[in-house]
Parts: sequence; C-alpha cells; structure tokens
Amino acid sequence: MTYRVCFVCTGNICRSPMAESVFRARVAEAGLDGLVEVDSAGTGDWHEGEGADPRTLSVLEQNGYALDHTARVFRPSWFARLDLVLALDAGHLKALRRLAPTAQDAGKVRLLRSYDPAARDDLDVPDPYYGGRDGFEECLGMVEAAAVGLLTAVREELEGRRA
Repeated sequence: MTYRVCFVCTGNICRSPMAESVFRARVAEAGLDGLVEVDSAGTGDWHEGEGADPRTLSVLEQNGYALDHTARVFRPSWFARLDLVLALDAGHLKALRRLAPTAQDAGKVRLLRSYDPAARDDLDVPDPYYGGRDGFEECLGMVEAAAVGLLTAVREELEGRRA
C-alpha cells in the first residue's frame, strides 16, 4: 500500500516544490520510491499552471536535485487519498486544517519543520520569494534537515502497516 505525502506552501513555486524534490530524493535513496508517493501544491492559485521559480530550480540543481514541476492548488478532496499533508509555515497549517473535511483529515496536517529536532520554537520555513538567492539556499537547508526526520517517521508508518 502506497504512503502519500503532499507538501503545501502559498503558490507552489518555491518552498513546497523544493520540499517535494528533496523528499523524493530521500525516498529514492532509502529504496522506498515504490512505496511512497511525493507531491506538492499551494494554498492559492496565483501561479497555477506555472513552473517552479527559477531560483528554486537553480538552487536545487546546484545541490544535485531534479524537479519537473507545474504549480497547482491543494483541493480538500485530496485528503481522502493522502496520509500526510506537510505545511511549510503556520499560515498554511491553519489554512489546510480549515479545508479539512473531517477532524481525522485535519490530523493529517503537520508542519514540515516539526520533523527537525534542531528546529526549536520557530517551525516556519520562511518564504524566499521576495528576497535573493540566499533565502532559497536557507530554505533548502531547512527542508533537508527536516527531510531526515520525516523519512524516519514515514519508514515507521510503513513498517507499522506491514505488522
């Protein structure tokens, strides 16, 4: 049975596609790519149908990640097929929980950085859109750090399903 994860940010052109790319790579490295499906979306439709921000693509490529991406909007109906919905900041977390059709669906929504034990009080991945390349590099570092703990949690979920 496939475990489905979706990363969500504002417009689905910076943070969430970056997280999708990084986590997809971690899943493949762990040999779980046939068992874990990774996706991303945005809370708004400002960039629907567009590719990822060129700065996102550049930072990913420079760090060995691939991304073929078209921005889209998260739909409440997706909760039925998803196991985990990862918000990139507290605003997304609130928006997604409001969209959730049931309390069980709302329980599927978590902050990505909650999987990074070094992230203490501030669990937001800041939006790099209005800044320079350094913001995108900072974003990548936060995503990579959280991806380690996230992979551990997903692996545990998969093992629990087998038991």
